[in-house]
Amino acid sequence: MSTQIHASIAATEIVNHFHVCGGVGSGAAGFNDADPSIGPVRGKMRCIGGVDNDPRACRDFKRLTGVEQACIDLFTLGMYRRFHDRMPPPGWREATPDDMRKAAHGLFPHIVFTSMPCKGFSGLLSAQKSTTDKYRALNELVPRAMMLTMEAFADDLPGLFVFENVPRIATRGRPLLDEVDKLMGYYGYIGAETVHDCGELGDGLGQSRKRMLKVFRHKKKVPPFLYEPHKRRLHAVGDILRHMPLPGDAAGGPMHRVPALQWKTWVRLAFVEAGSDWRSLNRLAVEDGKLRDFLLVPSTQEGTGAYGVNRWEDHSKLVAARSGPSNGPFSVADVRFDQSAKWKDGQALGVRRWGEHTGTVAGQTGPLQGAYSVADVRHQGPAKHSNEFRIVAWGKAAQAVTSAHGSGQAVADPRPDRQGKLFSKYPVTAWSGATGTVIGGDDMGAYAVADLRRDGPTFGKYAVTAFTEPAGTVIAGSTTGQGAFAVADVRPGMQRTKGDHYLTGGHYGVVPWEASSGAVSASACHDNGPWSLADPRAGGVAPEVEVPAMPAPSDKLVCRIQSLDGTWHRPFTTLELAALQSLIDPEEWFAPDGPGGRGETFVLDGESDQRWREGIGNAVPRKAAKAIGTVMGQTILLARTGETFVLGSTPIWVRPLAVAVSVAQEGGMA
Repeated sequence: MSTQIHASIAATEIVNHFHVCGGVGSGAAGFNDADPSIGPVRGKMRCIGGVDNDPRACRDFKRLTGVEQACIDLFTLGMYRRFHDRMPPPGWREATPDDMRKAAHGLFPHIVFTSMPCKGFSGLLSAQKSTTDKYRALNELVPRAMMLTMEAFADDLPGLFVFENVPRIATRGRPLLDEVDKLMGYYGYIGAETVHDCGELGDGLGQSRKRMLKVFRHKKKVPPFLYEPHKRRLHAVGDILRHMPLPGDAAGGPMHRVPALQWKTWVRLAFVEAGSDWRSLNRLAVEDGKLRDFLLVPSTQEGTGAYGVNRWEDHSKLVAARSGPSNGPFSVADVRFDQSAKWKDGQALGVRRWGEHTGTVAGQTGPLQGAYSVADVRHQGPAKHSNEFRIVAWGKAAQAVTSAHGSGQAVADPRPDRQGKLFSKYPVTAWSGATGTVIGGDDMGAYAVADLRRDGPTFGKYAVTAFTEPAGTVIAGSTTGQGAFAVADVRPGMQRTKGDHYLTGGHYGVVPWEASSGAVSASACHDNGPWSLADPRAGGVAPEVEVPAMPAPSDKLVCRIQSLDGTWHRPFTTLELAALQSLIDPEEWFAPDGPGGRGETFVLDGESDQRWREGIGNAVPRKAAKAIGTVMGQTILLARTGETFVLGSTPIWVRPLAVAVSVAQEGGMA
């Protein structure tokens, strides 16, 4: 943004910001971090308070911002009963505009930032469930909270108001947004509705977080343009997490622990390809609930794990008294193997030619263990055994027909039919052939034909229509199973195989170290989204000990499995999710002179990982809030200096009404 400012202000200008549904205070802390100074005008952002109904979040808000957040329930009595399905506890009362003024400590905000609960608009909630009375009551917090805010500060309205939520609110919550537009228009505001990736707004963020930002500007109090923040490139998760100690290190504190998962979950994570999710498990061969092509064995630091294989260029471990393949690294990856040679030993059901030599005779020499059969050419004369069988070529004579069926009564018949009539049971007559005699009974006759006239929808029972073809007629009912009832959908979807548990749309997702993370959700867990990563750093867990046996599938433990790509696929720790949300900057926090370097640990209120993750996932990324606060603070300062027009290098977020009308007339864009 560039401009010429004619007024000169010696003192630092204060820009007050207030937060509705402020959560743990990440957004408020980001606004505090913002520097609204522009030209000779020096500015400072000041948080004057906030409101939220979660007492734990209010305590976190004070920890991050240094300002008290009022614990207020913004529901009406009717909304409370519909959402909780019960009456409120004794002493509960509806919030009033006076409560909002007290929450601002008697000051008037220049900017109001709100991030209303988004569960009712989230794509994680089914469309059917989002329309229930419970979630309609939750969604009604949007106009309710904004009305309370406007009434609370009606004597000196804020110059700018920003509303943050999930993009789906633009469709599921459109009636509510229309109601908000009317409400804000009544108080003299004009607005803009845009979708942003908050990861691209903050400097150095490593997660893609799409959000709808609805921004309102008071026409009289703030005449200048409000420009959008600059967009920046997303960083890889490794760029952020490399500054942190490995999970489990005491320097990270209690939020930096790896959760104890079931053994079968660890195995699934280990086999998920980095950058993919549970769908990559479908490429594994599973037989009777077990992996066919892979074997997991314990590994130790001393290299005494079962079935250890030494590299050709490495030295061997100590040769012990029991140096077998199953009790240590007493095998070698021999590079001298001649790939062009045909390896015959070990092939199941191998049959040797009469003129060839046999392979090594092993301890187990059955037909199923290798090439331990021979094509014996010496068979001549009468049958040697009572259960002999033979296949007679079509052009040769058969043996005498006797009552013993194992003595050569089979023939290789090349005739598919005889004069159009088949002799097999349940025959199908060729379209160009003659049918057999129509008789009154028996199961051999003219009962089926290979009809080649198929044109259009299939005539078969329970027909499946191709994705590129039209469906048959949609009827009210059918006794034959024919109609537009099924389609071969070519779009990727759920693939369930034997042994799978309930499949959702993206559980067990593993993020590559060099890729950015998805949006941090309030319910982020290893089994419901891309909340694991392929960590290339060795170590990070307690020293391995000798494992007497493999864990049972349901055993809960913290472990490290080296995946096929050589990395450790593990869940993000809670502290790492906080770093991806930029609640802390790992490079600064764990610097020698930073809080972590001085022995401090970052924790939120309470001792529950689930509660911490919910608060982190509901938060606005601190660095994204800093970028938004910077452009808003600058616009407020420009308005104070009397500037009504400035030029900027980014798109205009909320333009003056007169200009908007002019552009709409000339270019067709409002």
